[in-house]
Amino acid sequence: MKRKLVQIITSIGINSYFKGFFEGNIYKGNLKKICVPGLNCYSCPGALGSCPIGSLQAIISDIKYKFSFYVVGFLMLIGGLLGRFICGWLCPFGLIEELLYKIPSPKFRVSKRFEKLKYLKYVILIVFVILLPMFWVNDIGMGSPTFCKYICPVGTIEGGIPLVILNESLRLAIGFLFVWKITLLIIIIILSIVIFRPFCRFICPLGAIYSLFNPISVYKLNIDLDKCTQCGICSQKCKLDIEVYKNPNSLECIRCGECIDSCPHNAIKSQFGFKE
Repeated sequence: MKRKLVQIITSIGINSYFKGFFEGNIYKGNLKKICVPGLNCYSCPGALGSCPIGSLQAIISDIKYKFSFYVVGFLMLIGGLLGRFICGWLCPFGLIEELLYKIPSPKFRVSKRFEKLKYLKYVILIVFVILLPMFWVNDIGMGSPTFCKYICPVGTIEGGIPLVILNESLRLAIGFLFVWKITLLIIIIILSIVIFRPFCRFICPLGAIYSLFNPISVYKLNIDLDKCTQCGICSQKCKLDIEVYKNPNSLECIRCGECIDSCPHNAIKSQFGFKE
């Protein structure tokens, strides 16, 4: 319950430019120069800050071929401190996926056969966030934010749909790209109802970045080997199918804390610090 409350407060807080929803435009003030930690569309009418993935692409695709020390430094700082805690507690789209998963329906665990799909998010990070914006350029040498443009469902649900509803001119300009993004969004929504956070697990490039910091982040999970009996209850409780007692700081762990609450021996602890 505490985590859900933090997720809701964070999502509302970083999308609290309510005037944008009434006027059908986006906030362009100074706060937009600051990245928020989670995946949150720049074009959402309520968004006060910028998405780190969108910002990273914007710099990479710039005609002047700049390197964004700010965005990369921001991701390293947040990742180094918290790892994928951001995914589990502070990402608005993660909250949306979890609410969809609560819809009554048959639920499915990802079988071992499809486990390697988790590497897809790293491919998307390298190809759609870095390489294509850098090298797939137009006649004047400017790249395109390919992940935001062709894949990201967050931009569709937070930015595309509200702005199209609120602006007649945008409704008249709807074409294949919008239909494509709506189709992807519908697929991810359906998957989110039956599988726990499929976008985070298989597609999200921001989650891919933060996951690399999980084993070394200041915030981490530790197993008290004197208390742990390897009963496997923590793994059964984990919706991401992580064997927590073997690898508490797995790249896939979003630090939701359910394994901590489920452990009958109080053997799993979260902590800030470097001591193992």
